Amino acid sequence: MPQPIRVGLIGAGYIASWHGDALKATPDAQVTAVCDLSEPAAEGLAMAYGAVPFTSVEAMISSGACDAVHILTPPQLHAGLAQQCLKAGLHVLVEKPVAVSLDETRAIAETAEASGKRFHPGHNFLGLPSYVRMKEALNAGAYGRVSQAEISWALPLAPLRSGPFNLWLLREPKNLLLELGPHPFAFAVDLFGPLEVLHAEATKPTPLPGDDMRPQGFRILARASGVEITFHLSMVETVDDRSLTLRGSSGRARLDYAADTLVVDRENASDLIMNPLRRQLDLGWQHLREGIRNAAVQTVSLNQKGPYAQSFRGMMAAVYGPLAAGQPQDSRFTATSAIAVMQALEDAIAKLPPEVLAVAAPAVQHRQPKPTAMVIGGTGFIGRALTRRLVAEGQDVRVLSRGRQGPFPDLPDQVETVGVSLHDLEALTEAMQGIEVVYNLARSLEDTWAGALANDVGVSTRIAMACEAAGVQRLVYTGTIASYDMSDPEVQITEETRFPADMTDRNLYARSKAECERQLMKLHAERGLPVTIARPGIVVGHGGPLQHWGIGRWHGAGAVRIWGPGHNILPFVLIDDVADGLIRMGRDPAAVGQSFNLVGEPMLTARGYFDAIEEALGARLRVSSGNLNVFYASDAVKYGLKKYALRKRGLVRPSLADWKSRAHFSPFVNDKPKRMLGWQPETDRARFIEKAITEANLFGF
Repeated sequence: MPQPIRVGLIGAGYIASWHGDALKATPDAQVTAVCDLSEPAAEGLAMAYGAVPFTSVEAMISSGACDAVHILTPPQLHAGLAQQCLKAGLHVLVEKPVAVSLDETRAIAETAEASGKRFHPGHNFLGLPSYVRMKEALNAGAYGRVSQAEISWALPLAPLRSGPFNLWLLREPKNLLLELGPHPFAFAVDLFGPLEVLHAEATKPTPLPGDDMRPQGFRILARASGVEITFHLSMVETVDDRSLTLRGSSGRARLDYAADTLVVDRENASDLIMNPLRRQLDLGWQHLREGIRNAAVQTVSLNQKGPYAQSFRGMMAAVYGPLAAGQPQDSRFTATSAIAVMQALEDAIAKLPPEVLAVAAPAVQHRQPKPTAMVIGGTGFIGRALTRRLVAEGQDVRVLSRGRQGPFPDLPDQVETVGVSLHDLEALTEAMQGIEVVYNLARSLEDTWAGALANDVGVSTRIAMACEAAGVQRLVYTGTIASYDMSDPEVQITEETRFPADMTDRNLYARSKAECERQLMKLHAERGLPVTIARPGIVVGHGGPLQHWGIGRWHGAGAVRIWGPGHNILPFVLIDDVADGLIRMGRDPAAVGQSFNLVGEPMLTARGYFDAIEEALGARLRVSSGNLNVFYASDAVKYGLKKYALRKRGLVRPSLADWKSRAHFSPFVNDKPKRMLGWQPETDRARFIEKAITEANLFGF
């Protein structure tokens, strides 16, 4: 029996776990190495798969720990890394887009051929079981002669409206098409061959900071093998429609590749009365069959085989089965396919008007900023508003970011962006030289308590130590109201309300933020750390998301299940008011050693908020009450299955109080920041709704 192919993952970000889990389920492959510039990220992911962590590709290659690699880094790094690994004698699978140009894609393919190793494009949806069924039926003639195809990718892309704006896909308008286009184009290429692009247009432009316009949609017309193909890409807040429709002489097939369902609409030979009835019954039966099949797969696999996970598993089987057996590559995942997809993408980009592809010139810098304030987490929702508010009040700002590109291209004289690791005490201390006030808005969403201690609690205390070493006069830390027990409507919450003594059964975010506060206040008591704690409520306003998880569980842009019945007043607060409160905390000497709940005046219930959206914007959402006892019971069952059936570690034991706290049953009293800081949150309901909803660009258009 052949040994499994040893695979190294280069890049330990979000997509890496999807690759890793799929490889774990593939008999012909196993994860043996993980490489990432961040040592904690590499170690954390490697631990999950029993692999060896590395912080450099060179070290991973020289170790001989793998036979193949998956390149999961930002796209601009794909081509160089792929060629480096191919030359070192490793097979490569490159996450989409495989490169940022046709020339780079061809260079990877040529290097693979010269090295005798395999290059696979990561077009994972081609591995989806329902797509395989569609392709087999098409090739068997089940749909007759196909004349038209329509391929849609309609899925909200929140960063276009709420950031972070320093992502690669937002740097140029064409990057959006390079990022989202490979999946739809890969379907067309695999089914019909190379594409002839006839027309391309961009729709619904939206401004990024600095009035740098980006399209939120594309419409592309193409042709292949006599089939007319229409591509629709939409990134505004819309119902999820990721689908592939084939129109043939014998049937119309619709693949929902986000849900892994395939339904075929066919004619029948019944008379005029029975014909439409049979047709609809047939469609209804197919929908029922697909739903039952998916539900059964999900249930039996304990939620390990969702559609997205299935697509990766299918891709891994198609890649590593032939590789392990010494058979030719599957045609879906070859260099030829990668080149055809990239050729079509470049042809579509070439058809777009020049003004669509233009990038706004950065503002001319007339002076070097002289920052006295630092914002850590300045590229996020609150951080962007805080930074701009500080500048508006005449203060220069240093923003700490993972890179040197930030969302302030229009403020080169007032804002400088510095790339510093939050795990590097010396670099943090150096970056704080000359800084009077540090605002720490950083957050780390971990799925284990060990990860939270390292990447949230550890980071917050390291920032505090750097503040001490650099002589910073004030550290303002943003905690969260989620750390409170908000399950009892009879209990009013003030800053004097203590967090639960035992938080082991609270969600990791709430628990971690509470521990951060505890450690910082300990440093204040023992060493005089000049720290102030801010706990913002449910923050709304321009730049914020429609799908705010502080209100409920979202199912796409059109449906939300509220945490609880939705009739209690929620602790909403406007983003502008939060920024104002943070600045006041950083300036008022009396704020040192104090905490402040930045919660606005009582305005809206959850249902009132959605009613206001409908009234102001004409958009009715499907709003349902969420039974918190049912949520808790379901969570408890999942906890038991994960712990005892899947043998997972580091799980958080669910509690009813934690679920009830999500509904924010306990009312807040916001007297303290108003009394001590002179903070004045919006009091007019109509103006609040105007800022929170009408001016917030919630839907993107």
